[in-house]
Amino acid sequence: MTENKRDEERSDDEPADGGVSNRDVAKGAGTTLLARLGGIIDLLTQPLYVWLFGLASFGFYGALWAAINLVENVADLGMTSAMQRVVPQAKSPQEEASALRASFILALIPCTIIAALVSILAEPVATFFNASDRDASQVVDAVRYFAWALPLWAFVEIATSALRSKRLFGAEIRLRLLWEQLVRLGFVLIFFWLGFGMMSLVYAHILSLSIICLLCVRLLNQHFELRLLLVGPVRDPMFKEALKAGLAVLPVNVVTRLFGDGPAIALNAILPGSAGAIAGGLFIIARKVSSVVQLVRTAFSYVLAPLASSASAYGKDQVARIYGFSTRLSFALALPLGAMLAASGPTLLPLFGPGAEAAMFALVLLTLARVAEAVFGAATPIQQVTSAHLDQQLGSLVGLGVAALIAWWLIPDYGLNAMAIAVSVGLVIAALLPLFQLHIINKLHPFAAPFGTVMIRSIGVAAIGAALALLVQELPLNGQRVCLALIIIGAWRLSWKLAATLLVIGLAEYLAVLLVPSLESILPYLISLSILIPLLVATLWASLRLSLSVEDRMELGKKTVQRLKLV
Repeated sequence: MTENKRDEERSDDEPADGGVSNRDVAKGAGTTLLARLGGIIDLLTQPLYVWLFGLASFGFYGALWAAINLVENVADLGMTSAMQRVVPQAKSPQEEASALRASFILALIPCTIIAALVSILAEPVATFFNASDRDASQVVDAVRYFAWALPLWAFVEIATSALRSKRLFGAEIRLRLLWEQLVRLGFVLIFFWLGFGMMSLVYAHILSLSIICLLCVRLLNQHFELRLLLVGPVRDPMFKEALKAGLAVLPVNVVTRLFGDGPAIALNAILPGSAGAIAGGLFIIARKVSSVVQLVRTAFSYVLAPLASSASAYGKDQVARIYGFSTRLSFALALPLGAMLAASGPTLLPLFGPGAEAAMFALVLLTLARVAEAVFGAATPIQQVTSAHLDQQLGSLVGLGVAALIAWWLIPDYGLNAMAIAVSVGLVIAALLPLFQLHIINKLHPFAAPFGTVMIRSIGVAAIGAALALLVQELPLNGQRVCLALIIIGAWRLSWKLAATLLVIGLAEYLAVLLVPSLESILPYLISLSILIPLLVATLWASLRLSLSVEDRMELGKKTVQRLKLV
């Protein structure tokens, strides 16, 4: 790749000396957040999967995918995170290619071996998973075939991490948003129509990942010199550096994944038969909804790791500047978003099908924990590239240990709710300890002015938005229809495209009920949702406009500020 093309990929606002600015953080986080909106599409498809296959089948499939995610985070030896530390410090295209080669070798070989063993030993492995009587005959085949999602997913994770490590934060957009979710949805519908039952989810997942792998190769070829993968010895200095960096963050990655996927696996295994599958499915639903808040943390985590690695070469002050800015921006986004999601639970959960309301307590608790994690979580990626390797493990290990103790103590009596309490407490501890470590060891903290002002104003905006959301859901159906009509009329004055979109959504709801009469029971929830979504957007805009200082808002970019009328 030529130097001119490399320069085009970089931000125009990047300092001439190669330093890192708040604008780099905002631009990278915004682009990455757009890329991760594939998670929103994933969330929107979950109710459809539950309605098509039932809560128990969805819970079984969710437990399988959780197991793949968990094993991948161990078997890849931390290579996804290692790329964030090693590639930005590479001095030549050859070193970049060497780091990429090392990550593929160290991750794909163990993942492929594990997939082969699980596929061969599918029968005994299948005994660890519970499913409904209807799916019992397909459990072994599901385990046998789904095991091969492990190396495919490892390839996708490493490839996209390699692109992020070069500040190419938008390269995932087409993969995560357009292909991974929509292609999977298309395959699910095809296999369901052909009568494959629960296996439709398994086949669709493997095929969609295979397509993503091919597209990843194409993207890597545009930004890495792949021919250099075959040049030089395999065990070169970059191989050793990648292995060292990967093993250092491996415990953190494993603990993070245990918080996300471990509970669904544990609930599925502990409770017998369909009860385990349903409990796991309910936890996945609560986690999926709360993970919308996690998008904020994920966006900054992906961006801060490589940027902090680059900024550390220019002194602690530059790291402190981007640390404080990212924390303020995270607070202004995550708190109102979490408050609105928690308040909207009575509308969101019934859309996942009968019985999903049982996840209400878990939804609220996990959402609040994700808010705390997003607000204080900027410390973790900065710690990964600026602190000693062993310092990175304390928060995650303590958080996991406390969560395990709470789960062991409470699950026999409180089941799903106990798991939600355990995970929430563990997440908060895992986010807070790195914050204190950075302050004590590195003398870094994100709470310099104007953080106090941002915090107070964000709390006020979040409280008002949540109160309005609760009020909307208490209105009678005709009252909600009037509100929706007023929103459409008001939106028309702002943008006819926005109003037309809302109108199309409303018409689509009524058309769906006409085509599928059984959906009539959820029509009131769809109408509420049509009001809550614009209210959520308005709350987030108000938080950015009122909570952030003018200087912080301008760091979002002149065009963005003008387009969103933030000044």
